[in-house]
Amino acid sequence: MNHAICLALEKEGYRVFSASSVERAKEICRKEELQLIILDVNLPDGNGFSFCDWVNHEKKTPVLFLTARDLEEDALAGYDMGAVDYVTKPFSMKILLKKISIILKHMIPDDSKEYDDGWLKVDIDGAKVFAGEEECLLTPTEFRLLRQFLMNRKQLLTYDVLLERLWDGGNQFVDKHALAVNINRLRGKIEDEEHKYISNVYGMGYQWIGA
Repeated sequence: MNHAICLALEKEGYRVFSASSVERAKEICRKEELQLIILDVNLPDGNGFSFCDWVNHEKKTPVLFLTARDLEEDALAGYDMGAVDYVTKPFSMKILLKKISIILKHMIPDDSKEYDDGWLKVDIDGAKVFAGEEECLLTPTEFRLLRQFLMNRKQLLTYDVLLERLWDGGNQFVDKHALAVNINRLRGKIEDEEHKYISNVYGMGYQWIGA
């Protein structure tokens, strides 16, 4: 399976690194600047969820799970860790390649300075946001939320992931209600009837649906 996926990706023009163990995967992650990690849950010398947790702390490279573990709680665990997708076997190689293409197309790198779709304009360094011709005055929390969505376009961001990324290590008590209030305020400032950017995925989290 590893070999077949590598061949298919290389045929599409991707540069691919292959690992058959956790230690080899960590070695590659330390040496190379990766755009995406395709990861199984059941590994010869470890657990994919544990490796994903390591990636989140060490590299923050996006992870796509590809696994035979098709239980709902496994998929939710993957998404809670911030996975961009969770694909179960058997799978279509064409669909997998399309998913990868879409993920990479919509991924904004950390060093991206601006977002502009013609209506919404965001200067990340300057913390300036315009909707149409009007400047949007965002609170620090609202801007951090917006930046998370722009860095993870099309990716489902679960409640737990957003709370961890926004307030991890802080002393402020927050919960899903506080998160929902901030997101609703952000939507009220950047959206109108014709321009929608943030979707509530019921029971799971939020997703950027803009360009």
